[in-house]
Amino acid sequence: MLNSHLRNKGVVKTVMAAFFALAPLPLIAAAAGDKTVNDYPTEARADYVYVCMKTNGESRDNLKRCSCSIDVIASLLPYERYEAAETVSSLNQALGQIGTMFRNSPQAQATSQELRRAQAEAEVRCF
Repeated sequence: MLNSHLRNKGVVKTVMAAFFALAPLPLIAAAAGDKTVNDYPTEARADYVYVCMKTNGESRDNLKRCSCSIDVIASLLPYERYEAAETVSSLNQALGQIGTMFRNSPQAQATSQELRRAQAEAEVRCF
């Protein structure tokens, strides 16, 4: 009986050693995995959440919803395209020739449309 108990202890030690050796693998894989979801700078995410909360209300619930929203957008749109769409959106509001140029540009319209689709998906998932 003592002999089987010692053998069981050895099995437990082996299983525990294997568990602790393999436990970090998902974390390592996630860190080495797809970087597009995490390519948004913290400042850009915080800015989005801040504006979202100013628009929708400053509550804990809206903090969660707005954070969810930028996470969804980040999963659908690489930061480079998000930044381009935000720039186009800002320039679309400009008056005069520059604003007209951006509002009438097919490329600018496509860029804005891509952001609007990502925002619509985020609204469906988070709000």
